[in-house]
Amino acid sequence: MGTVTIGVSIAVPEPYGSFLQERRAGFGDPAAHGIPTHVTLLPPTEVDAVALPGIERHLAEVAAGWGSFTMRLSGTDTFRPLSPVVFVKIVQGAEECTALQERVRAASGPCARELQFPYHPHVTVAHGISEEAMDRAYAELKEYEATWTSSGFALYEQGADGVWRLEREYPFGLAGGQGQGPVFPRQATRREPVRDEPLNVTE
Repeated sequence: MGTVTIGVSIAVPEPYGSFLQERRAGFGDPAAHGIPTHVTLLPPTEVDAVALPGIERHLAEVAAGWGSFTMRLSGTDTFRPLSPVVFVKIVQGAEECTALQERVRAASGPCARELQFPYHPHVTVAHGISEEAMDRAYAELKEYEATWTSSGFALYEQGADGVWRLEREYPFGLAGGQGQGPVFPRQATRREPVRDEPLNVTE
């Protein structure tokens, strides 16, 4: 059956997801419309297609044991010069994202893997474009704010055209979560072909 490339992430819901995606496109990032706006939990990982049922069971078990929590974005930062990335900062919910991705990548599970860089949850708004364009992204979104309740995560698969597509959503199942922000609808997946860009922790 071959292999597939998967990623796991928390979607940034509407209206924020589409707004940040369009801003990313406006800064000149050609990958913008092939990557739903997100916070990575598992970066691009190549797996055997036959392993997918076990991966889906694992993700369902992780989600079932997790409760909702508040996500708040505020301002911008960058990974430059280590990596050519400008991102919107997560100022609330980062600890939960960090703990959740550890569960997803648990050494005993089917998604076990090492990371290229230490995990740092964020929302990418520019990657691999000109320095001037990244400076513009940093400046124009420095006052950006968004808050919502995160109520689950999702599994994505990258197509041959480089586009990441939603495969399955995993709602949190633990009652009594701590989320206090509003709940918004999921961002629709776009279909345009783009260059091969990952859902990465330093994208």
